Amino acid sequence: MTAASLSSRLYDLLTPNGASHVVWGNPVLFIAVAAGLVLALTTRYSNSPWRKLPPGPPGLPLIGNALQLKDEQWFQFSEWRKIYGDIFYLNAAGQPIIVINSHAIATDLLDRRAGKSSDRPLNIVGCEIMTGGLVLSFARYTSVWRRMRKAAHEAVNKVVVQSLDEHLSSEALVLARSGLQDASSWDDHLRRTSANMMLSSLYGERPLGKDDPHMAFISEYNEKITLAVAPGAHWVEMFPWMRYIPSRFASWKRSAEDLNRRANDNFGDLFSRAQKRTINGEGPASFSSTLVQEAGRYGLSARENAWLAASMYGAGSDTSAAAMSWWSLAMLVHPEAQKRAQDELDAVVGHARVPTFADRTQLPYTCAMVREVMRWRPVTPSGVPHRSTEDDFYEGYFIPKGALIIPNVWELSHDEETYGADAHCFNPARYLDVNGQLVPGPSGTKDDGHFSFGFGRRVCVGKHVANNSLFIEIATCLWAFSLVNVEGQDLDVNAFHDEGIIVRPKPFEVNIEPRFPEAIALLSHECELRGR
Repeated sequence: MTAASLSSRLYDLLTPNGASHVVWGNPVLFIAVAAGLVLALTTRYSNSPWRKLPPGPPGLPLIGNALQLKDEQWFQFSEWRKIYGDIFYLNAAGQPIIVINSHAIATDLLDRRAGKSSDRPLNIVGCEIMTGGLVLSFARYTSVWRRMRKAAHEAVNKVVVQSLDEHLSSEALVLARSGLQDASSWDDHLRRTSANMMLSSLYGERPLGKDDPHMAFISEYNEKITLAVAPGAHWVEMFPWMRYIPSRFASWKRSAEDLNRRANDNFGDLFSRAQKRTINGEGPASFSSTLVQEAGRYGLSARENAWLAASMYGAGSDTSAAAMSWWSLAMLVHPEAQKRAQDELDAVVGHARVPTFADRTQLPYTCAMVREVMRWRPVTPSGVPHRSTEDDFYEGYFIPKGALIIPNVWELSHDEETYGADAHCFNPARYLDVNGQLVPGPSGTKDDGHFSFGFGRRVCVGKHVANNSLFIEIATCLWAFSLVNVEGQDLDVNAFHDEGIIVRPKPFEVNIEPRFPEAIALLSHECELRGR
């Protein structure tokens, strides 16, 4: 019984037939009723699970901590950890938020209790309007999402076995050749390489030029989606009633609906082309061709399949390019790490041929460098929020249904208790033993040695593709050339360019110096063999 209903019941009992004067005219009865109400409310509050929320910073009336959630919020979360501990509570205008700063707690809540924490927040603009709720990374935890997730997992594994490494190797060769030909456009090369890797592996498409309409749209789509899904990007996320405003009165809604229409056209066309090639027995194996061949297995419509492939594209292209950008900056700041990897490549590969995936087991430092880039500068440092689907308790703390659960990936990745006193430094050797061989990461850090691929049922489906692409790009580039800082350029590894949910370094310039005279000729020859 609620306090209000208890009050009403007491009023009815003590004022039969509307005789309110019985209570209010009798001081003794009035005091008794008031005391009863206070006791009822006190008992209800003391028994409420909301009293057992984790500690957290005080907020303002109505809006709570909303104004305290600013840009680069991962740093603020890390500061609050020092005050409130490994798990704390925020209130963003009525939206409960649980922030996790410990890998042990993240593992318990998001991995072991994945059945209660695998939903995503309601995102009206980025998820519902722009994508129809069909982008795998941000979609709600529904039966459609589970079918799409299963299809993605199985299709990626099948394509990896069949032909994906060849796609990745070809694009890595083109990247290295492009870098030697035009260092001034290095960032553009990184973005185009990631985009073409995803197009070839997902759709079996030949690489598209930078002026191709599909490429131009995909670039626009990725930019707008990553901005739209960032917390606080649109007022409607805080005030959901705004979703009912007619489009003609809401420019943000018209823009989102327009992107959705064009996305359906563009991604639908790419998938239809892959479907046609598969039916005709043409073209290489790809993610989309696997979906077509297994159409009856997953129960997905053509539109859902098209958006599933688009989901993989969006998740893979931007994150891969951002990771390579951070790696490039690391090479400028840490030439000693670059030199050690190059010495390893020279000993294993030499200068007469290009690196391949077959060399991987003999390149432990290069593999360690891939892990360290993902740990040192995670491209989603605030993590992607989960959402609890039922009330829960953890170590005596109440986790309410509907709460956002944010793993602060930045803090997890730089925890000195986990990674040692040099956790904030770039040091690939932390993943090597005394004999220089690759070893698992510190205890509790997952098989990857870091937390960039997420948790629970929301772990990145394409993480093996991401690892493979970073390995072959880094190995091929370091085999061919050295990245050198531009004279007079100050480098700041803590200068972040926030692109919504994905974070890149602030723009910087590079000089690219060939390591031996034959490098460009060998790269060009290998590219020509692959028709590039």
